[in-house]
Amino acid sequence: MSSIKIEILGTGCKKCQQLEANAKTAIASRDLQADIFHVTDTMEIVKRGVMKTPALVVDGKVLSQGKVLEPQEIESLLSHN
Repeated sequence: MSSIKIEILGTGCKKCQQLEANAKTAIASRDLQADIFHVTDTMEIVKRGVMKTPALVVDGKVLSQGKVLEPQEIESLLSHN
């Protein structure tokens, strides 16, 4: 089974931390292999076209920005990705 790459883009605020925790919950409930990274560099975030944080990026594709997704929402996105 290949691993998916999940990135949380944001400055590390409470919302970013919550999105990361929710992503970990979603991954665990779907029994997926994933590498999770937190990108805090503002220039890198802007380079990716993200203007609102936190943002959720899966395998290089921005799936959400500007809100904290619930684990169930992340699961749904992962099943369609």
